[in-house]
Amino acid sequence: MEAMVKKLVTKAVLERNLIEDGDRVLIAVSGGKDSTIMAWALSAARPALKRDYYLAAAHISSDFCACCKKAELAKNLAEWGVSFTDIFTPIIKRLKPGRKMNCYWCSTQRRVELLKYAVENNFNKIALGHHLDDVIETFFMNMTEKGESSTMPLLLKYQKYPVSLIRPLGYVEERQIITCAEEKGVLKAACTCPFGVNSNRRIMKRRIADFTGDSSAVKRRIFKAVMGLS
Repeated sequence: MEAMVKKLVTKAVLERNLIEDGDRVLIAVSGGKDSTIMAWALSAARPALKRDYYLAAAHISSDFCACCKKAELAKNLAEWGVSFTDIFTPIIKRLKPGRKMNCYWCSTQRRVELLKYAVENNFNKIALGHHLDDVIETFFMNMTEKGESSTMPLLLKYQKYPVSLIRPLGYVEERQIITCAEEKGVLKAACTCPFGVNSNRRIMKRRIADFTGDSSAVKRRIFKAVMGLS
């Protein structure tokens, strides 16, 4: 599966022009399986991509979750030639009175800190670990909850910042990432956020698995249709 994941990441980068010569790419690593495997893949795909780019990783620590095994993560990243920075952010402390912690608030605060760090350290790309299943789930969540036909783009250029977001795992299914993580021995070191256990995304994930029969072929056809909207 390692070869397949690397091939799909290479394909996504080349077809979507996610990384160019001279890019400074900041990998957002949560400590989970997705971003960890993305860091490995972007490093391992260098020969196939034939592009000159710099890789570094940043982890946003918070005041509510300490499940990330930072020592193990830093060790793996070092082996792959990726430098590592830990940034503490008081996410719960920033909540306004009466507000409850949720995934949207957390992701927004993390994104702000990543953008700030990227701009201050001259990175022009931020790599996020969203995969094919995330893209499909986001489409159906936006459609059913907001009445919008939209999803996560694999490349998003900010207007206000000299930074673009890229999603190199966009062509990779979550099950492929899990298998790859198992093969590389990093799954046991991956963390899981306690706030995402019963999220709307997990509910949508189950619904999609039901109506697609959990078929890879069906999911990839949906992905192709969804990407045609962007």
